[in-house]
Amino acid sequence: MKTITLREGKERSLQKRHPWVFESSIHSGKADPGETVRVNARDGKFLAWAAFSPQSQIRVRAWSFDEAERIDAAFFERRIRKAIDIRARLPIASDAMRLIHGEADGLPGLIVDRYGDTLCAQFLSAGAERWKKTLADHLLTVTGLTKLYERSDASSRGLEGLPEVTGWLRGDGETELTIREHDWQLTLDVAEGHKTGYYLDQRDSRKLFADTVRHFGCQRVLNCYSYTGGFSVAALVGGATQVTSVDSSAPALARATRHVALNGFDVSHHTALDADVNQTLRDALKRGERFDAIVLDPPKFAPTVSHAERAARAYKDINRLAFQLLEVGGLLFTYSCSGGISADLFHKIVAGAGLDANVDGLVYARTGAAPDHPMTVTFPEGEYLKGLVVLRTA
Repeated sequence: MKTITLREGKERSLQKRHPWVFESSIHSGKADPGETVRVNARDGKFLAWAAFSPQSQIRVRAWSFDEAERIDAAFFERRIRKAIDIRARLPIASDAMRLIHGEADGLPGLIVDRYGDTLCAQFLSAGAERWKKTLADHLLTVTGLTKLYERSDASSRGLEGLPEVTGWLRGDGETELTIREHDWQLTLDVAEGHKTGYYLDQRDSRKLFADTVRHFGCQRVLNCYSYTGGFSVAALVGGATQVTSVDSSAPALARATRHVALNGFDVSHHTALDADVNQTLRDALKRGERFDAIVLDPPKFAPTVSHAERAARAYKDINRLAFQLLEVGGLLFTYSCSGGISADLFHKIVAGAGLDANVDGLVYARTGAAPDHPMTVTFPEGEYLKGLVVLRTA
């Protein structure tokens, strides 16, 4: 077993069971991509078993902090079973869910979502890539399924020195799937949809939106960065009479319209607008339009902390415009999925947007990713999705 030795004082993160070691923390040692290594402190004390990634700034990702544990096929089966057993205990109102959430489930670089009888996986680290065959076999054995589609096409693969890979890894079949979420239906394509096909992390927020729209009697709803219209369907479920979905993807908007019809709603109550969100908000303001509820669920503006300042300006601008478009008594559901924007910073950005808009409001709720996308106490980076629900009071 090859050994990686850390610089003096750089062992603390692993001692606190944080799974990452950056290149700058390594004193000596190297290995092949994805190879299992022993990680020692400078004094030779064992810290972790980990996967080595020679091209990534995150040079080491820990598999286990137990010196007696072997990193073999049985280890991965145990981790997969544990993750799936946890999901079985969670209140997930859907036949689609995240089964493996990377570091939070002790499997760095592995993302696995289940859509009915089909699994869709992303192998995003050198370690996950090296154990791909074993992981795929155990995923199907443990779930009892036969179909596994690979969507290893995220940009993070390039940081690991890995090429993009997509296609059926096990079995085959239709990539167009229909799932149940709460009391409605949605469709997706695991071959072409965002991430592994859909944004399962917003499942609970969509239900909260439906319930809130119903409770407050919201009629006019604007869903920005709508993708395939999950929040738009939720608004109609909640009783909204006019919903506008705004996105820059015509295929996504077409699917959103299909979702409206699929769930039994008259498509005349839904407008799909292929446009830039920022410009759409400005144009609506000029026309004097007002809405009872607005959703802002933009893509990742700040993938890292280094992008935070620029992203903060973008978040503030769209939130300022949305506040101005809200009726007094209206609700803003606003989100950031940027890892480089903390929950505290996001709150400050939204507060600043309210001040600039000369609008006051109450924080009605704070939201995050659904529980099948967990954050552990030792890995705060797992809290990527932050949401605020603001009730405009003045």
